[in-house]
Amino acid sequence: MKNDLNIYVDADACPVKDEAVRVADRHQATIHFVSNAPMRLPVGFDVRRVIVSDGFDAADDWIAERAGKGDVVITSDIPLAERCLKAGAQVIGATGKPFTADNIGMGMAMRELSRDLRDMGEISGAGPSFSKKDRSRFLEALELAVRKAG
Repeated sequence: MKNDLNIYVDADACPVKDEAVRVADRHQATIHFVSNAPMRLPVGFDVRRVIVSDGFDAADDWIAERAGKGDVVITSDIPLAERCLKAGAQVIGATGKPFTADNIGMGMAMRELSRDLRDMGEISGAGPSFSKKDRSRFLEALELAVRKAG
């Protein structure tokens, strides 16, 4: 029997697509992969591909306009996470870290600080690489979020 749960994935740079589909399949949830360009997606129970324009924040806007109470969003984009939290959705980063009302403000502040430091040449590069531990933590966090949503 199909579940009414929707999982929205900010898919362009998401390293946990296969894991997200496994959890969605286990719960018979619909999973929407939203991206600016076509990409290979895992096969699953109810996998939907959404390709938006390549306009600035087009994928974020599509997700934020639809995600709400009872939905789960997977993104590493902090402003998108904040928008989805305000709409009542649960939000999880690809490393398994949940975004919450309690930590999103600090996340936004750290994002701004990091951008300023990059602009000044004080830091460079992306952060630490994605690990097996991150993948495992993500699976656990998504499973918990889906159970809570159901």
